Amino acid sequence: MDPIDTLVIIPTYNEKENIEQMAAAVLDASPHVDLLFVDDNSPDGTGQLADGLAKANGRVHVMHRTAKDGLGRAYIAGFRWALERNYRFVMEMDCDFSHDPKEIPNFRRKIMEGNDLVLGSRYVGGIRVINWPLSRLMLSRGAGIYVQIITGMPFSDPTGGFKCFRREVLEAYNFDKVKANGYGFQIEMTHKAWMNGFRIGEVPIIFEDRQQGASKMSGNIVYEALWVVWTLAVRNGFRRKPRVPTWS
Repeated sequence: MDPIDTLVIIPTYNEKENIEQMAAAVLDASPHVDLLFVDDNSPDGTGQLADGLAKANGRVHVMHRTAKDGLGRAYIAGFRWALERNYRFVMEMDCDFSHDPKEIPNFRRKIMEGNDLVLGSRYVGGIRVINWPLSRLMLSRGAGIYVQIITGMPFSDPTGGFKCFRREVLEAYNFDKVKANGYGFQIEMTHKAWMNGFRIGEVPIIFEDRQQGASKMSGNIVYEALWVVWTLAVRNGFRRKPRVPTWS
């Protein structure tokens, strides 16, 4: 059997329509991955469905949290779980099929080419978004340009949540100091890795809006991303290029 070296972390809250199909799709995408659902006490029974999947397949794992505490906190809990179990690579994914599990091998290939963090991009080399209204597309693309202007990060999709980390990147974070929770969390994590000199690559992905369940998008998530960018810029003295890595 091929070695399992990658953990795919999927936070869930009221995803009962998607969780079974998502688990099957992730495991079918690559023999090298395990799957961790981090459930925030979903009232619709998502956590119980996840437990059933874990009992049926040893590659599926479940973490139950007691309350809905935000995307960033869910991922950090999953990151800590992954580091304790010595996974080589750790991925972030949504449960609503806006992130296609078939892309998982492309992320693993890109990170094994020598990158430390791989970002799935909806905008590198063109726009690859399906079923979004023009207003949301403009908000997302505008946010990426906004981040680039203020921080200097050269990435086309800094708010995206389809990512793959090398474990050394996660080990370099002080998770207690990561404050953002939504889109701002994605920006903050990438910015910290970039400023520390880790090698960051992008892979093109097709992003399709969810077909089942309710979106978790809110105005607070957008506002958080706006202030997080300035917080990061001020904290780093408006530095616009990475530091020389101390780990090489």
